Amino acid sequence: MMKKIPFLAGLLAFSAMFAQGPSKTTFQTGSTWNRFLDNRADAVMVYSTGDNSSLRKPNVPFEDRVAAWREKGYTTHFMTGIAWGEYKDYFLGEWDGKRHLDEGQVQMSGDTIWHGWMVPYIVPTRNYLDYFKERQIRRVIDAGIDDIFLEEPEFWARAGYSEAFRREWKEYYGTPWQAQHESPQATYMSSKLKYHLYYRALNEVFTYAKEYGRSLGREIRCYVPTHSLLNYAQWQIVSPEASLALLPCVDGYIAQVWSGTAREPAYYDGNLDVRTFETAYLEYGCMASMTAPTGRRMWFLTDPLEDVPRNWPEYKRNYQATFTAQMLYPQVVDYEIMPWPERIYLGRYRRTPDSQERIRIPEDFATMMQVMINTARLMPGGGPSLDGSHGIAVLMCNSLMFQRFPSHEGYDDPFLSNFMGLAMPLIKRGIPVETVHMENLSFDKTLRGVKVLLMSYSNMKPMEKESHQYLADWVKRGGHLIYASEDNDPFQDIQEWWNSGDCAFARPADHLFSLMGMEAGAGEGAYRYGKGSVTVIRCNPKEFVMRSGGDVPLVEAVSASYGKSLQQKNFFHLDRGPYKLVAVLDESVSKEPYHLSGCYIDLYDPSLPVVSRRDILPGTQCLLYDVRKAPKAPCILASAGRSYDETATAKSFSYICKGPEETLCVTRILLPSPPVEVLVNGKKADLSWDAASKTCLVKHHNSPEGVSVSLRW
Repeated sequence: MMKKIPFLAGLLAFSAMFAQGPSKTTFQTGSTWNRFLDNRADAVMVYSTGDNSSLRKPNVPFEDRVAAWREKGYTTHFMTGIAWGEYKDYFLGEWDGKRHLDEGQVQMSGDTIWHGWMVPYIVPTRNYLDYFKERQIRRVIDAGIDDIFLEEPEFWARAGYSEAFRREWKEYYGTPWQAQHESPQATYMSSKLKYHLYYRALNEVFTYAKEYGRSLGREIRCYVPTHSLLNYAQWQIVSPEASLALLPCVDGYIAQVWSGTAREPAYYDGNLDVRTFETAYLEYGCMASMTAPTGRRMWFLTDPLEDVPRNWPEYKRNYQATFTAQMLYPQVVDYEIMPWPERIYLGRYRRTPDSQERIRIPEDFATMMQVMINTARLMPGGGPSLDGSHGIAVLMCNSLMFQRFPSHEGYDDPFLSNFMGLAMPLIKRGIPVETVHMENLSFDKTLRGVKVLLMSYSNMKPMEKESHQYLADWVKRGGHLIYASEDNDPFQDIQEWWNSGDCAFARPADHLFSLMGMEAGAGEGAYRYGKGSVTVIRCNPKEFVMRSGGDVPLVEAVSASYGKSLQQKNFFHLDRGPYKLVAVLDESVSKEPYHLSGCYIDLYDPSLPVVSRRDILPGTQCLLYDVRKAPKAPCILASAGRSYDETATAKSFSYICKGPEETLCVTRILLPSPPVEVLVNGKKADLSWDAASKTCLVKHHNSPEGVSVSLRW
């Protein structure tokens, strides 16, 4: 029998059925609608069911925040944390009469790891999941929300000492708890349990959401906003990651990549440094490949800021690097354009690196950011791929997160160098290296197009032996595998499937080698198997990046396996429709700039200038609009506001432009002839005509109510 719905909830649900639609761009906010935050994305993820204090409006109920954004034309979704959140009613005993602060994640010192006041990182017990379904998910669906985003299923590697975790250990393993610092075996088992707990949590909560939605005659879509596997391994966090894409209740992800993750230092050529573009490129890539074989939906996130207080020029430089990196993956066409517009538009940060003066977002940065929001919404997918030698990939596995903390027997992998050692030397040579997830090897699409696969068990271990059969079959069909490892880390000897039951291998790689007719502990060299080959390099991949010039053996092996000329260059270049993206690398094979000539609009310049030549220097990126590929005039080519009600006649063009209060809108419009008059809200505005591009530049301040613009020629 259908459950009776309260009138207000039923009305909201009915209206939501008509409000939902394709949401190519979205953002998350805990605030109610505000003039300064009206960035005109397609959708908004209203954050938390709490009655949030919001921009001088205290205690705004969740349902009222949802209604406020809907009233302004936004599709409304919901987001909250699954591993932490404003769930004080649970922790302080208001839900079931019992306090549950003992369910926080606890480190060896006995201290709880906190996300905020009375907000611990959570050990997701079954009792907590019951609370979450009843108090969070049910309320959200009753408010007419059909799209639910549960972010950051995170279990800290340094945690695992609470009573709640010990109880979960006993239930999962059937043995007494072991302290993870005591042995590699205990560390690995602890990580596997952490992984399982959030896999179970999302499976149970999302399954409930879909079942409850169906009981109301609605289809609920469920997504996981998460950091990349690369970043979680760097930051020593355990999360289910790629495995979630195999669950029928998970519809997709948001790739939470931004300068805060991409600025994680890494070694290359013996130098430890921040390489924002390169790391972001790898992060977006490992997120895109996580869902590519499964067909699940993926949004890419960029954040104009980050959690660490810095200065506006640094924020802008890193935003440009990460925005370029995400756009180099044309298979992804959906974007979270920002989190927390409250802090972006209204937060105060240092004016310059050397200044202590704190100001709101500079006008030029706000304008450029608004141009990027609209560019993301209009960016086409598909089309040609990046310039360069394709078909080279690095193998990843969720167990990358299992060996990061604590260290044992003096073995160390500083800054995840055993992964970066396989990837960074190729990135720095302009090779569009891909990533492959072991969890996806059962899908035919996963290794399709991969010619050379790089892997190591220095930093991860195979979680299922079936993975090795898929790899061996791929080599037999003509694939070329490069295995780089000394196989001397302490996790090689843990009790796992490769040395248990019907398997008796000293090292996990020995099982893989046996399937291809190779001896256990195969020495360095090249081996044939079927139509393919295996190249063994007996050093840990961290040696490729922690020593100057250390990557030469790796690059030589890749070049030999690739079978034809391996293109090495100092840039990435991609055309997506009329948009041209270029990133030029430093520390590369050349110090030459990348030269472009034509008729372009420079989209990273807030004045939207028309340029006929650009020289992109190493360490920088550009995003241009190729006017020669523009649609038929009249049309808007780039703008810092979103246009509505566009109307064209033989001699005129008009539209309504909307955007956040106190931001400057700059718009470049393609026209068939020079304009004789431009009106902004009925008043004459200055004419700015570029004859070479046949474009007119219009400037005005944004308004959420809309600014009317009309041009006559």
